[in-house]
Amino acid sequence: MATESAVNYTYMGRSFNDLSINDDSSAFSDCNSDRSGEFPTASSQSRRLLLACANSENSDDLIRQLVSDLQSCSIDEQKQAALELRLLAKNKPENRIKIAKAGAIKPLISLISSSDSYLQENGVTAILNLSLCDENKELIASSGAIKPLVRALRTGTSTAKENAACALLRLSQIEENKVAIGRSGAIPLLVNLLESGGIRGKKDAATALYSLCTVKENKIRAVEAGIMKPLVELMADFASNMVDKSAFVLSVLVSVPEAKTALVEEGGIPVLVEIIEVGSQRQKEIAVAILLQICEESVVYRTLVAREGAIPPLVALSQAGTNRAKQKAETLIELLRQPRSGNAAARPSNVSV
Repeated sequence: MATESAVNYTYMGRSFNDLSINDDSSAFSDCNSDRSGEFPTASSQSRRLLLACANSENSDDLIRQLVSDLQSCSIDEQKQAALELRLLAKNKPENRIKIAKAGAIKPLISLISSSDSYLQENGVTAILNLSLCDENKELIASSGAIKPLVRALRTGTSTAKENAACALLRLSQIEENKVAIGRSGAIPLLVNLLESGGIRGKKDAATALYSLCTVKENKIRAVEAGIMKPLVELMADFASNMVDKSAFVLSVLVSVPEAKTALVEEGGIPVLVEIIEVGSQRQKEIAVAILLQICEESVVYRTLVAREGAIPPLVALSQAGTNRAKQKAETLIELLRQPRSGNAAARPSNVSV
């Protein structure tokens, strides 16, 4: 499995071990436990859950009963058990281990394939909450959760799709799961969620794709699924609050030639130049890092970048950016000012110079 966690680049004696930026944690900090519902108010279930959360012995007894109810012949009992387990896992981290040890994972996975949307949604979300515990991730994946979660991405409610994307992200934090998730058909569905989902769906899809696309074959799957169009559109829309996430996803993709070609064909160069002109310091730095990778071996792409007016904002960044941004901007300026001759990389079909 080819996993690429950093991009190495050397130019004119300068070595860049990482062409991204220092910290992507804040860009991808909001794909955590489910945000779709709390304890029911003024109900016996509410009182029971609150009591269980306050008392370890009560929670153990309740969890065992709920796991048993998951396999009940009564749909209503299954629904209530799935909901309560989901909430117990959401609101008290130590319950995540208890629920897994009580044998809940396999019956919850079976609910993800249910034709009942309520059961499916609560099954997906309970698995998401359980996957927040590192000790549970391997067990969830080995119990067969990946394919049902991918199915939920295809057929579920909007909440089920969003939480399935987050659950797959958590499972992808184990390296060997990344290929399995990609080969299960998740990438095109995540691209579709990125393009047509609500704002939370877009964020969750971008976060999952960022993790999955550190594997080369998943990068190619994403490009073939048409990821470049929504990425470019989201980067161009500063009101979307998706510029950073989209740029980070793009930064892991452009190490493969297919992504560079698709980016240029979708009009990505003008968007990246605009980000260098008017984006935040972090956005400017990641845009320069992406352009460095695009221009590294292509005279054609260097010409396109220069013609978009990139040099003036790069000069400004080289004088007023962070130390890392300054170094990258200076290197890209030198690259763009090289004589435009020599072997050019393959030219995209709709690009002329």
